Amino acid sequence: MTTTTGQDIADALGLLLRRSTRARLYAHLTEGLGEAVDELTYPILSGLARTGPCSAADLGREVGLDRTTVTRRADRLERAALLQRQPDPADGRATLLALTPEGLTTISATRQRLAASIEESLASWPQDEARTFALHLRRFVEQGPFTADPR
Repeated sequence: MTTTTGQDIADALGLLLRRSTRARLYAHLTEGLGEAVDELTYPILSGLARTGPCSAADLGREVGLDRTTVTRRADRLERAALLQRQPDPADGRATLLALTPEGLTTISATRQRLAASIEESLASWPQDEARTFALHLRRFVEQGPFTADPR
């Protein structure tokens, strides 16, 4: 049985997107960063790093969690001084979640760990192949079926 390129990519993405794969990666990225930072709270920190201050509902849509779960995890991060709640300047009744300087430092550490892990996994690749892969992956992510505005 022959497979198409699309099937090969779909199979690889299926492995990459599995909840267990993400949990294992998040556990590695957050190891030793404090009690509040783990595979459950990492998506909150990472999402806020991407979006900037936003409501729990908006952050939930960004990271694929419901507002209640975001709020519960944000509470842990707030107690650890990694996240703060601030008034929404556009709506005085609303609250925004935002990273603190400590939260920014923590997410920077996780991103450095992720980049180092990726570099390590590509170390045996010829450098030009690794660069080409990175360029094509970026193009696929920006133009492929996962974009916010698929064509």
